[in-house]
Amino acid sequence: MAQGFSREPGTHGPLDDVPRRAARKITLWAGAIALGGFLFGFDTGVISGALLYIRKDLALSSLQQSSVVSVLLIGAVFGALLSGRLADRIGRRRTLVLVALVFLGGTAVVTLADGFAMLLTGRIVLGLSVGAASSTVPVYLSEISPPAVRGRLLTLNQLMITLGILVAYLVNLAFSAGEQWRGMFAVGAIPAALLLAAALWLLPESPQWLIAHGHTEAAHRGITALIGRDAADEVVGRARRRAAEESAARERGAGRKKLLTPDVRPALVIGLTLAAVQQLGGINTIIYYAPTIIERTGLSASNSILYSVCIGVINLVMTVVALRLVDRAGRRPLVLVSLAVMAVSLLLLGLSFVVDLGSGLTLLFMVVYIAAYAGGLGPVFWTLVGEVFPPSVRAAGSSASTAVNWVSNFAVSLTFLPLASALGQGETFWIFAVICVLAFAFVARYLPETKDRDADAIDRALHQRFRARR
Repeated sequence: MAQGFSREPGTHGPLDDVPRRAARKITLWAGAIALGGFLFGFDTGVISGALLYIRKDLALSSLQQSSVVSVLLIGAVFGALLSGRLADRIGRRRTLVLVALVFLGGTAVVTLADGFAMLLTGRIVLGLSVGAASSTVPVYLSEISPPAVRGRLLTLNQLMITLGILVAYLVNLAFSAGEQWRGMFAVGAIPAALLLAAALWLLPESPQWLIAHGHTEAAHRGITALIGRDAADEVVGRARRRAAEESAARERGAGRKKLLTPDVRPALVIGLTLAAVQQLGGINTIIYYAPTIIERTGLSASNSILYSVCIGVINLVMTVVALRLVDRAGRRPLVLVSLAVMAVSLLLLGLSFVVDLGSGLTLLFMVVYIAAYAGGLGPVFWTLVGEVFPPSVRAAGSSASTAVNWVSNFAVSLTFLPLASALGQGETFWIFAVICVLAFAFVARYLPETKDRDADAIDRALHQRFRARR
Protein backbone atom coordinates (compact mmCIF):
# COMPACT_ATOMS: atom_id res chain seq x y z
CA MET A 1 0.00 0.00 0.00
CA ALA A 2 1.27 3.46 -0.85
CA GLN A 3 2.32 5.61 2.05
CA GLY A 4 0.16 8.65 2.81
CA PHE A 5 -3.58 8.78 3.38
CA SER A 6 -4.69 5.52 4.94
CA ARG A 7 -7.66 3.56 3.67
CA GLU A 8 -10.68 3.38 5.95
CA PRO A 9 -12.24 -0.05 6.50
CA GLY A 10 -15.20 -0.78 4.27
CA THR A 11 -14.66 2.15 1.91
CA HIS A 12 -14.41 1.90 -1.85
CA GLY A 13 -13.12 4.18 -4.55
CA PRO A 14 -10.31 4.49 -7.06
CA LEU A 15 -8.42 7.02 -4.97
CA ASP A 16 -8.47 5.29 -1.62
CA ASP A 17 -4.68 5.35 -1.27
CA VAL A 18 -2.93 8.61 -2.09
CA PRO A 19 0.61 9.56 -1.04
CA ARG A 20 1.05 12.99 0.42
CA ARG A 21 2.88 14.26 -2.65
CA ALA A 22 -0.37 13.90 -4.62
CA ALA A 23 -2.57 15.58 -1.99
CA ARG A 24 -2.03 19.06 -3.37
CA LYS A 25 -2.97 17.96 -6.86
CA ILE A 26 -6.22 16.39 -5.68
CA THR A 27 -7.01 19.47 -3.58
CA LEU A 28 -6.44 21.64 -6.65
CA TRP A 29 -8.82 19.46 -8.66
CA ALA A 30 -11.41 19.64 -5.91
CA GLY A 31 -11.17 23.42 -5.75
CA ALA A 32 -11.64 23.67 -9.51
CA ILE A 33 -14.65 21.34 -9.44
CA ALA A 34 -16.17 23.33 -6.57
CA LEU A 35 -16.23 26.40 -8.83
CA GLY A 36 -19.56 24.92 -9.92
CA GLY A 37 -20.78 25.51 -6.36
CA PHE A 38 -19.44 29.07 -6.52
CA LEU A 39 -21.57 29.72 -9.62
CA PHE A 40 -24.56 28.36 -7.70
CA GLY A 41 -23.94 30.76 -4.82
CA PHE A 42 -23.11 33.77 -7.00
CA ASP A 43 -26.24 33.51 -9.09
CA THR A 44 -28.32 33.00 -5.95
CA GLY A 45 -26.94 36.15 -4.32
CA VAL A 46 -26.47 38.57 -7.22
CA ILE A 47 -30.19 38.93 -7.92
CA SER A 48 -30.76 40.42 -4.45
CA GLY A 49 -28.92 43.66 -5.25
CA ALA A 50 -29.64 43.75 -8.98
CA LEU A 51 -33.39 43.54 -8.34
CA LEU A 52 -33.40 46.98 -6.68
CA TYR A 53 -32.42 48.57 -9.99
CA ILE A 54 -33.98 46.13 -12.47
CA ARG A 55 -37.46 46.84 -11.13
CA LYS A 56 -37.03 50.57 -11.83
CA ASP A 57 -35.21 50.21 -15.15
CA LEU A 58 -37.67 47.68 -16.60
CA ALA A 59 -40.72 48.81 -14.58
CA LEU A 60 -41.42 45.40 -13.04
CA SER A 61 -44.46 44.66 -10.90
CA SER A 62 -44.22 42.75 -7.60
CA LEU A 63 -45.20 39.50 -9.34
CA GLN A 64 -42.69 40.10 -12.14
CA GLN A 65 -39.93 40.69 -9.59
CA SER A 66 -40.78 37.40 -7.88
CA SER A 67 -40.84 35.68 -11.27
CA VAL A 68 -37.36 36.95 -12.16
CA VAL A 69 -36.06 35.48 -8.90
CA SER A 70 -37.99 32.21 -8.89
CA VAL A 71 -37.80 31.25 -12.56
CA LEU A 72 -34.14 30.38 -12.04
CA LEU A 73 -35.33 27.63 -9.73
CA ILE A 74 -37.55 26.11 -12.41
CA GLY A 75 -34.52 25.86 -14.65
CA ALA A 76 -32.54 24.44 -11.74
CA VAL A 77 -35.03 21.61 -11.18
CA PHE A 78 -34.76 20.54 -14.82
CA GLY A 79 -31.00 21.07 -14.84
CA ALA A 80 -30.58 18.83 -11.79
CA LEU A 81 -32.81 16.10 -13.22
CA LEU A 82 -31.17 16.12 -16.66
CA SER A 83 -27.57 16.38 -15.47
CA GLY A 84 -27.64 13.04 -13.64
CA ARG A 85 -28.19 11.06 -16.80
CA LEU A 86 -25.93 13.37 -18.77
CA ALA A 87 -23.05 12.96 -16.30
CA ASP A 88 -23.47 9.17 -16.44
CA ARG A 89 -23.49 9.21 -20.24
CA ILE A 90 -20.72 11.68 -21.19
CA GLY A 91 -18.76 11.88 -17.92
CA ARG A 92 -18.41 14.31 -15.04
CA ARG A 93 -15.73 16.49 -16.66
CA ARG A 94 -17.63 17.05 -19.92
CA THR A 95 -20.79 17.81 -17.96
CA LEU A 96 -18.92 20.58 -16.13
CA VAL A 97 -17.80 21.93 -19.50
CA LEU A 98 -21.46 22.19 -20.52
CA VAL A 99 -22.37 23.74 -17.17
CA ALA A 100 -19.82 26.52 -17.73
CA LEU A 101 -20.91 27.11 -21.35
CA VAL A 102 -24.60 27.29 -20.42
CA PHE A 103 -23.81 29.69 -17.57
CA LEU A 104 -21.86 31.95 -19.94
CA GLY A 105 -24.76 31.92 -22.39
CA GLY A 106 -27.31 32.73 -19.69
CA THR A 107 -25.12 35.53 -18.35
CA ALA A 108 -24.92 37.09 -21.82
CA VAL A 109 -28.71 36.97 -22.27
CA VAL A 110 -29.41 38.53 -18.84
CA THR A 111 -26.75 41.22 -19.28
CA LEU A 112 -28.18 42.29 -22.65
CA ALA A 113 -31.86 41.95 -21.65
CA ASP A 114 -34.00 44.84 -22.88
CA GLY A 115 -37.27 43.66 -21.33
CA PHE A 116 -39.00 41.31 -18.93
CA ALA A 117 -39.28 38.39 -21.39
CA MET A 118 -35.57 38.38 -22.30
CA LEU A 119 -34.57 38.73 -18.66
CA LEU A 120 -36.79 35.79 -17.76
CA THR A 121 -35.27 33.67 -20.55
CA GLY A 122 -31.75 34.38 -19.38
CA ARG A 123 -32.63 33.48 -15.80
CA ILE A 124 -34.08 30.12 -16.93
CA VAL A 125 -30.86 29.34 -18.81
CA LEU A 126 -28.81 30.26 -15.74
CA GLY A 127 -31.07 27.99 -13.70
CA LEU A 128 -30.29 25.03 -15.96
CA SER A 129 -26.59 25.59 -15.30
CA VAL A 130 -27.00 26.09 -11.54
CA GLY A 131 -29.17 22.98 -11.18
CA ALA A 132 -26.75 20.85 -13.18
CA ALA A 133 -23.85 22.10 -11.07
CA SER A 134 -25.67 21.35 -7.79
CA SER A 135 -26.18 17.76 -8.91
CA THR A 136 -22.81 17.10 -10.59
CA VAL A 137 -20.30 18.76 -8.27
CA PRO A 138 -20.91 16.62 -5.13
CA VAL A 139 -20.75 13.39 -7.16
CA TYR A 140 -17.56 14.46 -8.93
CA LEU A 141 -15.93 15.51 -5.65
CA SER A 142 -16.81 12.23 -3.95
CA GLU A 143 -15.34 10.19 -6.80
CA ILE A 144 -11.95 11.90 -6.86
CA SER A 145 -11.55 12.16 -3.05
CA PRO A 146 -9.64 9.66 -0.90
CA PRO A 147 -11.64 8.54 2.17
CA ALA A 148 -9.17 10.09 4.60
CA VAL A 149 -9.93 13.58 3.23
CA ARG A 150 -13.32 12.99 1.60
CA GLY A 151 -15.30 14.88 4.24
CA ARG A 152 -12.93 17.83 4.06
CA LEU A 153 -13.05 18.01 0.26
CA LEU A 154 -16.82 17.55 0.09
CA THR A 155 -17.25 20.60 2.31
CA LEU A 156 -15.63 22.67 -0.42
CA ASN A 157 -18.92 22.66 -2.31
CA GLN A 158 -20.90 24.17 0.58
CA LEU A 159 -18.11 26.63 1.34
CA MET A 160 -17.94 27.73 -2.30
CA ILE A 161 -21.71 28.24 -2.39
CA THR A 162 -21.58 30.56 0.63
CA LEU A 163 -18.46 32.26 -0.74
CA GLY A 164 -20.26 32.81 -4.05
CA ILE A 165 -23.16 34.47 -2.22
CA LEU A 166 -20.78 36.76 -0.33
CA VAL A 167 -18.87 37.72 -3.50
CA ALA A 168 -22.20 38.46 -5.21
CA TYR A 169 -23.11 40.84 -2.39
CA LEU A 170 -19.73 42.58 -2.71
CA VAL A 171 -20.20 42.89 -6.49
CA ASN A 172 -23.65 44.36 -5.89
CA LEU A 173 -22.10 46.91 -3.54
CA ALA A 174 -19.38 47.83 -6.05
CA PHE A 175 -21.87 48.47 -8.85
CA SER A 176 -24.61 50.04 -6.72
CA ALA A 177 -23.29 53.62 -6.98
CA GLY A 178 -23.98 53.65 -10.72
CA GLU A 179 -27.05 51.40 -10.43
CA GLN A 180 -25.35 49.09 -12.99
CA TRP A 181 -27.33 45.88 -12.57
CA ARG A 182 -26.05 44.59 -15.92
CA GLY A 183 -22.48 44.80 -14.63
CA MET A 184 -23.47 42.82 -11.53
CA PHE A 185 -24.59 39.90 -13.69
CA ALA A 186 -21.66 40.23 -16.13
CA VAL A 187 -19.09 39.56 -13.38
CA GLY A 188 -20.47 36.00 -13.18
CA ALA A 189 -18.77 35.29 -16.51
CA ILE A 190 -15.37 35.33 -14.77
CA PRO A 191 -15.82 32.23 -12.52
CA ALA A 192 -17.71 30.51 -15.36
CA ALA A 193 -14.73 31.06 -17.68
CA LEU A 194 -12.37 29.73 -14.99
CA LEU A 195 -14.52 26.61 -14.59
CA LEU A 196 -14.56 26.09 -18.35
CA ALA A 197 -10.76 26.41 -18.59
CA ALA A 198 -10.27 24.03 -15.64
CA ALA A 199 -12.65 21.43 -17.07
CA LEU A 200 -10.98 21.60 -20.50
CA TRP A 201 -7.32 21.59 -19.50
CA LEU A 202 -6.87 20.75 -15.80
CA LEU A 203 -9.40 18.26 -14.47
CA PRO A 204 -9.19 14.50 -15.03
CA GLU A 205 -12.28 12.43 -15.62
CA SER A 206 -13.63 10.58 -12.61
CA PRO A 207 -11.78 7.25 -12.37
CA GLN A 208 -14.94 5.56 -11.14
CA TRP A 209 -16.84 6.76 -14.23
CA LEU A 210 -14.03 5.61 -16.53
CA ILE A 211 -14.03 2.14 -15.01
CA ALA A 212 -17.82 1.85 -15.03
CA HIS A 213 -17.80 2.66 -18.75
CA GLY A 214 -15.06 0.24 -19.74
CA HIS A 215 -12.16 2.73 -19.91
CA THR A 216 -10.13 0.81 -17.35
CA GLU A 217 -6.74 1.49 -18.96
CA ALA A 218 -7.28 5.25 -18.91
CA ALA A 219 -8.32 5.09 -15.27
CA HIS A 220 -5.33 2.90 -14.45
CA ARG A 221 -2.91 5.38 -16.03
CA GLY A 222 -4.36 8.27 -14.06
CA ILE A 223 -4.31 6.42 -10.74
CA THR A 224 -0.80 5.08 -11.37
CA ALA A 225 0.44 8.65 -11.79
CA LEU A 226 -0.86 9.40 -8.28
CA ILE A 227 -0.10 6.29 -6.24
CA GLY A 228 2.12 3.97 -8.29
CA ARG A 229 1.39 0.86 -10.34
CA ASP A 230 1.08 -1.76 -7.56
CA ALA A 231 -1.42 0.23 -5.54
CA ALA A 232 -3.24 1.22 -8.75
CA ASP A 233 -3.79 -2.47 -9.61
CA GLU A 234 -5.48 -2.99 -6.25
CA VAL A 235 -7.76 0.06 -6.28
CA VAL A 236 -8.75 -0.45 -9.93
CA GLY A 237 -9.74 -4.01 -9.08
CA ARG A 238 -11.89 -2.79 -6.21
CA ALA A 239 -13.46 -0.14 -8.40
CA ARG A 240 -14.32 -2.70 -11.07
CA ARG A 241 -16.01 -4.92 -8.49
CA ARG A 242 -17.96 -1.96 -7.15
CA ALA A 243 -19.10 -0.99 -10.65
CA ALA A 244 -20.29 -4.56 -11.21
CA GLU A 245 -22.19 -4.57 -7.91
CA GLU A 246 -23.89 -1.26 -8.72
CA SER A 247 -24.87 -2.53 -12.16
CA ALA A 248 -26.37 -5.68 -10.63
CA ALA A 249 -28.27 -3.57 -8.08
CA ARG A 250 -29.79 -1.48 -10.86
CA GLU A 251 -30.87 -4.64 -12.69
CA ARG A 252 -32.58 -5.89 -9.50
CA GLY A 253 -34.61 -2.70 -9.42
CA ALA A 254 -32.90 -0.98 -6.49
CA GLY A 255 -33.85 2.65 -7.01
CA ARG A 256 -36.85 4.91 -7.04
CA LYS A 257 -39.46 2.11 -6.70
CA LYS A 258 -37.74 0.80 -3.59
CA LEU A 259 -38.00 4.25 -1.96
CA LEU A 260 -41.72 3.62 -1.39
CA THR A 261 -41.30 0.27 0.35
CA PRO A 262 -42.01 0.08 4.12
CA ASP A 263 -38.34 -0.57 4.94
CA VAL A 264 -37.18 2.67 3.32
CA ARG A 265 -40.22 4.85 4.04
CA PRO A 266 -38.94 6.35 7.37
CA ALA A 267 -35.74 7.50 5.65
CA LEU A 268 -37.77 8.95 2.78
CA VAL A 269 -40.02 10.88 5.18
CA ILE A 270 -36.97 12.31 6.95
CA GLY A 271 -35.22 13.24 3.70
CA LEU A 272 -38.21 14.88 2.02
CA THR A 273 -39.39 16.70 5.16
CA LEU A 274 -35.99 18.19 5.94
CA ALA A 275 -35.56 19.13 2.27
CA ALA A 276 -38.82 21.08 2.37
CA VAL A 277 -38.17 22.64 5.80
CA GLN A 278 -34.73 23.86 4.77
CA GLN A 279 -36.47 26.17 2.27
CA LEU A 280 -39.92 26.71 3.84
CA GLY A 281 -38.18 28.07 6.92
CA GLY A 282 -37.61 31.22 4.88
CA ILE A 283 -33.86 31.24 4.26
CA ASN A 284 -34.00 32.40 0.66
CA THR A 285 -36.32 35.28 1.49
CA ILE A 286 -33.21 36.66 3.20
CA ILE A 287 -30.65 35.54 0.59
CA TYR A 288 -32.69 36.74 -2.40
CA TYR A 289 -34.41 39.76 -0.92
CA ALA A 290 -32.10 41.01 1.85
CA PRO A 291 -31.56 44.49 0.30
CA THR A 292 -35.26 44.77 -0.55
CA ILE A 293 -36.23 43.87 3.04
CA ILE A 294 -33.71 46.25 4.59
CA GLU A 295 -34.70 49.05 2.21
CA ARG A 296 -38.26 48.87 3.58
CA THR A 297 -36.91 49.87 7.00
CA GLY A 298 -36.07 53.28 5.52
CA LEU A 299 -32.45 52.82 4.43
CA SER A 300 -31.27 53.74 0.93
CA ALA A 301 -30.67 51.06 -1.71
CA SER A 302 -26.86 51.39 -1.49
CA ASN A 303 -26.92 51.12 2.33
CA SER A 304 -29.25 48.14 2.07
CA ILE A 305 -26.73 46.36 -0.16
CA LEU A 306 -23.91 47.26 2.25
CA TYR A 307 -25.76 45.66 5.17
CA SER A 308 -26.51 42.58 3.07
CA VAL A 309 -22.74 42.06 2.81
CA CYS A 310 -22.72 41.60 6.60
CA ILE A 311 -25.30 38.85 6.16
CA GLY A 312 -23.09 37.17 3.55
CA VAL A 313 -20.08 37.24 5.87
CA ILE A 314 -22.06 35.71 8.74
CA ASN A 315 -23.39 33.03 6.37
CA LEU A 316 -19.86 32.04 5.35
CA VAL A 317 -18.37 32.13 8.86
CA MET A 318 -21.15 30.08 10.45
CA THR A 319 -20.99 27.50 7.66
CA VAL A 320 -17.32 26.96 8.53
CA VAL A 321 -18.28 26.63 12.22
CA ALA A 322 -20.96 24.04 11.41
CA LEU A 323 -18.58 21.98 9.32
CA ARG A 324 -16.17 21.82 12.25
CA LEU A 325 -18.92 20.91 14.74
CA VAL A 326 -20.93 18.36 12.76
CA ASP A 327 -18.59 15.46 13.59
CA ARG A 328 -18.14 16.58 17.20
CA ALA A 329 -21.52 17.77 18.47
CA GLY A 330 -23.58 15.52 16.19
CA ARG A 331 -26.24 16.17 13.56
CA ARG A 332 -29.38 16.09 15.70
CA PRO A 333 -28.31 18.70 18.32
CA LEU A 334 -27.15 21.13 15.62
CA VAL A 335 -30.46 20.88 13.75
CA LEU A 336 -32.56 21.28 16.92
CA VAL A 337 -30.64 24.32 18.17
CA SER A 338 -30.69 25.80 14.66
CA LEU A 339 -34.48 25.47 14.30
CA ALA A 340 -35.13 26.87 17.78
CA VAL A 341 -33.02 29.99 17.20
CA MET A 342 -34.46 30.42 13.69
CA ALA A 343 -38.01 30.37 15.08
CA VAL A 344 -37.24 32.97 17.77
CA SER A 345 -35.34 35.29 15.41
CA LEU A 346 -38.14 35.09 12.79
CA LEU A 347 -40.70 35.93 15.47
CA LEU A 348 -38.66 38.99 16.48
CA LEU A 349 -37.95 39.93 12.86
CA GLY A 350 -41.67 39.94 12.12
CA LEU A 351 -42.29 41.99 15.25
CA SER A 352 -39.69 44.57 14.17
CA PHE A 353 -41.74 45.27 11.04
CA VAL A 354 -45.16 45.18 12.71
CA VAL A 355 -44.29 47.70 15.46
CA ASP A 356 -41.33 49.38 13.64
CA LEU A 357 -38.44 48.63 15.99
CA GLY A 358 -35.97 50.33 13.65
CA SER A 359 -33.43 49.26 11.05
CA GLY A 360 -30.76 48.35 13.64
CA LEU A 361 -32.83 45.70 15.38
CA THR A 362 -34.20 44.43 12.06
CA LEU A 363 -30.67 43.86 10.79
CA LEU A 364 -29.69 42.19 14.09
CA PHE A 365 -32.58 39.72 13.91
CA MET A 366 -31.72 38.92 10.27
CA VAL A 367 -28.09 38.27 11.19
CA VAL A 368 -29.09 35.99 14.10
CA TYR A 369 -31.43 34.07 11.78
CA ILE A 370 -28.73 33.60 9.13
CA ALA A 371 -26.21 32.51 11.79
CA ALA A 372 -28.65 29.93 13.16
CA TYR A 373 -29.43 28.55 9.71
CA ALA A 374 -25.82 28.44 8.48
CA GLY A 375 -24.65 26.92 11.76
CA GLY A 376 -27.07 24.00 11.62
CA LEU A 377 -29.95 23.22 9.29
CA GLY A 378 -28.28 24.61 6.15
CA PRO A 379 -25.16 22.43 5.87
CA VAL A 380 -26.27 19.55 8.14
CA PHE A 381 -29.24 18.78 5.89
CA TRP A 382 -26.86 17.72 3.11
CA THR A 383 -24.94 15.51 5.53
CA LEU A 384 -28.14 13.79 6.69
CA VAL A 385 -29.37 13.17 3.16
CA GLY A 386 -26.18 11.20 2.54
CA GLU A 387 -26.62 9.15 5.72
CA VAL A 388 -30.27 8.30 6.39
CA PHE A 389 -30.92 6.35 3.17
CA PRO A 390 -29.79 2.73 2.87
CA PRO A 391 -26.84 2.32 0.44
CA SER A 392 -28.94 0.54 -2.19
CA VAL A 393 -31.22 3.58 -2.62
CA ARG A 394 -28.92 6.39 -1.49
CA ALA A 395 -28.58 7.97 -4.93
CA ALA A 396 -32.32 7.78 -5.60
CA GLY A 397 -33.16 9.13 -2.14
CA SER A 398 -30.70 12.00 -2.48
CA SER A 399 -32.12 12.85 -5.90
CA ALA A 400 -35.70 12.89 -4.60
CA SER A 401 -34.75 15.05 -1.61
CA THR A 402 -32.83 17.50 -3.81
CA ALA A 403 -35.81 17.82 -6.16
CA VAL A 404 -38.13 18.62 -3.23
CA ASN A 405 -35.58 21.15 -1.99
CA TRP A 406 -35.55 23.01 -5.33
CA VAL A 407 -39.35 22.94 -5.64
CA SER A 408 -39.74 24.32 -2.09
CA ASN A 409 -37.15 26.99 -2.89
CA PHE A 410 -39.20 27.97 -5.93
CA ALA A 411 -42.45 28.13 -3.98
CA VAL A 412 -41.02 30.40 -1.27
CA SER A 413 -39.20 32.76 -3.65
CA LEU A 414 -42.26 33.14 -5.89
CA THR A 415 -44.76 33.83 -3.10
CA PHE A 416 -42.74 35.94 -0.64
CA LEU A 417 -43.21 39.41 -2.15
CA PRO A 418 -46.93 38.89 -3.01
CA LEU A 419 -47.54 37.50 0.51
CA ALA A 420 -45.66 40.38 2.09
CA SER A 421 -47.76 42.83 0.07
CA ALA A 422 -51.03 41.10 0.98
CA LEU A 423 -50.46 40.17 4.64
CA GLY A 424 -47.60 42.44 5.64
CA GLN A 425 -43.90 41.72 5.82
CA GLY A 426 -43.90 41.03 9.56
CA GLU A 427 -46.85 38.63 9.38
CA THR A 428 -45.14 36.72 6.55
CA PHE A 429 -42.06 36.13 8.71
CA TRP A 430 -44.35 34.81 11.45
CA ILE A 431 -45.57 32.14 9.03
CA PHE A 432 -41.96 31.02 8.58
CA ALA A 433 -41.53 31.02 12.37
CA VAL A 434 -44.50 28.65 12.77
CA ILE A 435 -42.97 26.31 10.17
CA CYS A 436 -39.70 26.25 12.15
CA VAL A 437 -41.60 25.39 15.36
CA LEU A 438 -43.40 22.50 13.64
CA ALA A 439 -40.10 21.34 12.16
CA PHE A 440 -38.48 21.41 15.63
CA ALA A 441 -41.24 19.11 16.93
CA PHE A 442 -40.79 16.77 13.94
CA VAL A 443 -37.00 16.54 14.35
CA ALA A 444 -37.29 16.01 18.12
CA ARG A 445 -39.68 13.12 17.57
CA TYR A 446 -38.39 11.38 14.45
CA LEU A 447 -34.76 12.24 13.66
CA PRO A 448 -32.19 9.94 15.30
CA GLU A 449 -28.54 10.81 15.72
CA THR A 450 -26.49 9.50 12.78
CA LYS A 451 -23.03 10.46 14.03
CA ASP A 452 -20.65 7.48 14.32
CA ARG A 453 -23.37 5.02 13.22
CA ASP A 454 -23.24 2.68 10.27
CA ALA A 455 -26.13 2.18 7.83
CA ASP A 456 -27.69 -0.70 9.80
CA ALA A 457 -27.62 1.20 13.11
CA ILE A 458 -29.19 4.27 11.48
CA ASP A 459 -31.88 2.08 9.92
CA ARG A 460 -32.73 0.51 13.28
CA ALA A 461 -32.88 3.91 14.97
CA LEU A 462 -35.18 5.27 12.27
CA HIS A 463 -37.62 2.37 12.62
CA GLN A 464 -37.59 2.63 16.40
CA ARG A 465 -38.57 6.30 16.19
CA PHE A 466 -41.24 5.68 13.58
CA ARG A 467 -42.36 2.51 15.38
CA ALA A 468 -42.57 0.78 12.00
CA ARG A 469 -42.30 -2.94 11.30
CA ARG A 470 -39.13 -3.66 9.35
